[in-house]
Amino acid sequence: MPGELASRLQPIVAEAVTAAGFDLDSFEVQQAGRRQLVKVVVDSDDGIGLDEVAEVSRKVAAALDENEHVLASAYTLEVTSPGLDRPLTERRHWRRARFRLVKVTPAEGEAFIGRVGHAGEDAARILEGGKLRDVRYAEVAKAVVEIEFKQPAAEDLKLLEDDASGMIAAETEKGSK
Repeated sequence: MPGELASRLQPIVAEAVTAAGFDLDSFEVQQAGRRQLVKVVVDSDDGIGLDEVAEVSRKVAAALDENEHVLASAYTLEVTSPGLDRPLTERRHWRRARFRLVKVTPAEGEAFIGRVGHAGEDAARILEGGKLRDVRYAEVAKAVVEIEFKQPAAEDLKLLEDDASGMIAAETEKGSK
C-alpha cells in the first residue's frame, strides 16, 4: 500500500517542490501506526536553508491537503535537506559537490579522495594528488562528500575552475556541431 500511495503522491509533491524553486531529491511514504509518514528530501544547486525547508514544507502540506482524497488518512510530513552522508548517485549530486572533497570507491580498484571539479554528462573531473582525472559515474560503486575543517588550497580551486571553463566550452562547441 505505501508503494502504491507513494506513486500517486509523488507527482503532487514534486509539483509543489518545483513550484517552490527546489528539486525533489527523494520521496518516501511509510506506514506509521494509523498515520502515513511522508518523507520529502529537497535540494537545489545553491543548497537549502532552514527557512527554505519551512517554506517547502508549507507548500507540500497545502498540496497534500488539497489532494486529501489521495492520502485518505492522517499523515505526518517530514521535509528535510540531504545530509552530508548522502551518496553521490546522480550527475546533479556531483554538480552540487563542486569544489568539495569526496571519497570515491570505484567498482574496480582502490578508493581515493579528491576534489570535485566539472560534472559532465558521463563523468566528473576530480583533482587527486595534484592531477586531474575523469571519473565515470557508471564506474563508481560509492562516492560521498568528506567533511573538511579547513579551506581548500586556492591553487586547487583555481585549477578546477580553469579546467571547468575549458570543459564547458568544449561541451558547448561539441553540442553546436
